[in-house]
Amino acid sequence: FGTLTAAVTTADLVSTLQGDGPFTVFAPTNAAFAKLPDGTVASLLEPKNKKQLTKILTYHVVAGEFKANDVVSAIKKSGGSFTVETVSGDKLTASLQNNTVILTDENGGTAAVTQTDVDASNGVIHVIDTVVLPN
Repeated sequence: FGTLTAAVTTADLVSTLQGDGPFTVFAPTNAAFAKLPDGTVASLLEPKNKKQLTKILTYHVVAGEFKANDVVSAIKKSGGSFTVETVSGDKLTASLQNNTVILTDENGGTAAVTQTDVDASNGVIHVIDTVVLPN
């Protein structure tokens, strides 16, 4: 999670994410960031792009603590997909595909949850394999 850590630090979100919460964070791996077009991460880490970086990072955070069972239950109760508002104010839609939670961003991009329920002091982290992007 080195890329995610660097991005959170650059966007000055460390204190926010260490706040009271609770938060649910969908955390992209380094490999997820590597899937972005060449130069994207370096560009986002430039000071002039802090606002855009902050929006992307807060798009991966939901207010409240939602464990994997909570997410799966919400999907099933909502008829196969469940839309949630992120801290950025944008929407992510969760669905199930072969018993894996899939997040669909506002652009139609998808990310699979590859690890669930990583406890944090102020919430929970779910690891995803792709960076999701707000509209």
